[in-house]
This record gives sequence, C-alpha cells and structure tokens, in this order.
Amino acid sequence: MKIGIIIHSHTGNTLQVGERIKEKLIKDGHDVTLEQVVAVNEDPNSTLKVELKNSPDISEYEYVILGAPVRAFSLSPVMKQYLLQLSNIKDKKVSCFVTEQLPKAWMGGNRTVKQMKKIILLKEALVIN
Repeated sequence: MKIGIIIHSHTGNTLQVGERIKEKLIKDGHDVTLEQVVAVNEDPNSTLKVELKNSPDISEYEYVILGAPVRAFSLSPVMKQYLLQLSNIKDKKVSCFVTEQLPKAWMGGNRTVKQMKKIILLKEALVIN
C-alpha cells in the first residue's frame, strides 16, 4: 500500500515518531513517504497568520497518517492551516497521531486528536483509528 506520513514538527519530536512509524510500515512491506508541513514563520509565539512554505500533496497516497504536536492544549496552528486548505482528501483513509510534552492525554492530546478528526471528517475523509 502507498502510505504518506504527513507531519508538522517544531522541535523534532513529532518527526522522530513519524520516522519510527515509517520504518515499521516499510518492514511490513508498504511503500511509505514521510513529508513535513513547514510554515514560513515557525515561531510558535508569533501572532502572524500562518503561511505555509511546504504543503504536501496527498493525492498519490492510498492511506495518510497525519502527525502534529500539541500547542497550548490544541492542534498546532501550522497543521490546522494545512488541514483546512487540503482539497483532495474526500474518501481518503486517514489516521492521526499527536505528540505532547505534558504527561497525560487529557492535557491536550485528546483535544488535539479530536480537532484533527473534526476537520478531516468535514472534508469527507475516512478516519481510521
């Protein structure tokens, strides 16, 4: 299966998790590509509107895994902007994961996954848990 892992990683932690997922899927025989969503300004404290420098195209993938960090108990603004502008996600199989600094999922992790899934479902993708 052709799988795309699309992540936003500010500190490198989400990238490391994405790379581990990629390695496992390749060992299982899948064709996997890991791509990053990158903003023009990666400063998490910036008040400027998020502008994407790199916005991966997911049309070639049969299955997409989205990964993002938790920022202030919510989805990172960079990944949120990416998801909102996605246009070719209808009927695409999608899974999500998040990374967070805080030790409990109720400290932002659960909320962030719900935010990702809500956007994806509004675009008529098929969320796979």
